[in-house]
Amino acid sequence: MNIEIEVFAAPGCERCAARLGELRAAAVALIGAERLSWQEVDVLEELDHAVALGVVAMPAIAVNGELRFPALPTVDRFRAVLATLG
Repeated sequence: MNIEIEVFAAPGCERCAARLGELRAAAVALIGAERLSWQEVDVLEELDHAVALGVVAMPAIAVNGELRFPALPTVDRFRAVLATLG
């Protein structure tokens, strides 16, 4: 099963960029690059999509089309949720 991750952030957000590399590396290590679809979404360009998912603050992360993290998670919490997806 492929896992689709969408990260909603504003361009130039240093707080977002600082941890996204760690989260992506954790996802690749757990899921494998071939099963991972990672997309960083500019919330200003995709505002309707973000609102439809329930994004109210940034950064936020959706997994397989469902908002799973309304705020930036720790790497451990992110890994724990991904581990439940198989």
